[in-house]
Amino acid sequence: MNEDICYLDATDLIELIQRRALSAREVVQAHLDRIARINPELNAIVTVDPEGALAAAAVADDRLAAGEPTGPLHGLPIAFKDTHLTAGMRTTHGSPLFADHVPDEDELLVSRIQQAGAIRIGKTNVPEFAAGSHTFNPVFGATRNPYDRSRSAGGSSGGAAAALAAGLQPLADGSDMGGSLRNPASFCNVVGLRPTPGRVPAYPARNLWDTLGVPGPMARTVRDVALLLSVMAGPDHRCPTSLDTPGAAFRALPAPAGLRGLRIAWTPDLGGRVPVEPDVLAVLEPQLQVFRDLGAVVVEDCPPLDGAEEVFRTLRAQEFDLGLGALLDSHPEQLKPAIAWNIRQGRRLSQADLSAAVESRSRLHVAAAEFFDRYDLLLAPVSQVAPFPVEWEYPLTVAGQPQHSYLDWMRSAYFLTVLGVPALSVPAGFTPGGLPVGLQLAARPRAEAALLRAGAAYEAATGHGRIRPALPSVPSERPIGASR
Repeated sequence: MNEDICYLDATDLIELIQRRALSAREVVQAHLDRIARINPELNAIVTVDPEGALAAAAVADDRLAAGEPTGPLHGLPIAFKDTHLTAGMRTTHGSPLFADHVPDEDELLVSRIQQAGAIRIGKTNVPEFAAGSHTFNPVFGATRNPYDRSRSAGGSSGGAAAALAAGLQPLADGSDMGGSLRNPASFCNVVGLRPTPGRVPAYPARNLWDTLGVPGPMARTVRDVALLLSVMAGPDHRCPTSLDTPGAAFRALPAPAGLRGLRIAWTPDLGGRVPVEPDVLAVLEPQLQVFRDLGAVVVEDCPPLDGAEEVFRTLRAQEFDLGLGALLDSHPEQLKPAIAWNIRQGRRLSQADLSAAVESRSRLHVAAAEFFDRYDLLLAPVSQVAPFPVEWEYPLTVAGQPQHSYLDWMRSAYFLTVLGVPALSVPAGFTPGGLPVGLQLAARPRAEAALLRAGAAYEAATGHGRIRPALPSVPSERPIGASR
């Protein structure tokens, strides 16, 4: 019964708790038991608070029994990303400099999720300061992929994605600058949404005007992603970029339907700008027929992306210098070399560099708006590679082309970051070796509802996300692959 609980959809768990067919204590205990049994092999959740979680679950059950108002996530356990501040629970950022750091306040999204009734059970693993799409750090080590424990779970929300895939939690929070929600979702066969900048406000933040990095939701289904988005989204007067639409607008995602009449563009390599491994494309290209069978018109096309590389690299380096530059000055030997390199890149920027990036990004935004006047959706690879060996820092080649830094292999995600569009990673199948591959769907800015509806229709037509990893005591619903 506990195993069945841990792979129920979040929306189904909530219904069972509300009907009192399950108690919050039963749900939380089932997940804690599974964490104790499965997590040592994966290292997805790095801090766990069983006593605090069970005490909060008891309060949740008492509130429900007394007929008191409850929130949309009432009784659901969640472990927060270890870069998001949690009052009274350590937030390490995967750095030795913060290994014992216990914040006094919750980050805004943490506060919203808990106010909606979710129960904090711990924290999920991240790369050091969330830098890169492979989750490893000197505090906790690497997170392993549930579908193949010799492989990466992606990053920077890699612990969150692995925990979802392994049934350690039903929902997860994350953040995405260059693909940190989308890449781990692709690697772990779950769903991750990078929202339009401002859809999920970030507070506190050193740069409240930043629109390159955004918080967002992850789950095992599109419907559950929409549920968590409904709690995370909505305006906050302290955040100047936050959008006015209330989060509740995303709560009732319509049932999956066809996509008749939708105009969809497919780009296998972002207009020839990025190399993609053949085994990834071999999984993705047959998915186009699914959209055609659902009634959509699919053609090959790509939005203009000239200059996207320079825009992303410039603005990212500026953010790294702003956010982490003081740590490089005070503790130069205690930062990962890739982070120190990225900070120094920021310090070399001239005013002309920054002005050019702002101007190019504005041009790209207009070009993307015109592209989405012609198309309802864009389809593309999430990641240019399938999950790679966990011992690597990053792939040194992609489709035979050298990758010179930890950023190079993430272009298929971060080129879309620059456009400011919402982008969804949905499970699209597996390589012959059993490694997950995700499909990236993007839509015009602020069109999350349409994007989620399309993702739900594709999900219902394929069922790729229902394939579970072969882990001890996992339910036998279409299991594949064992540890290699």
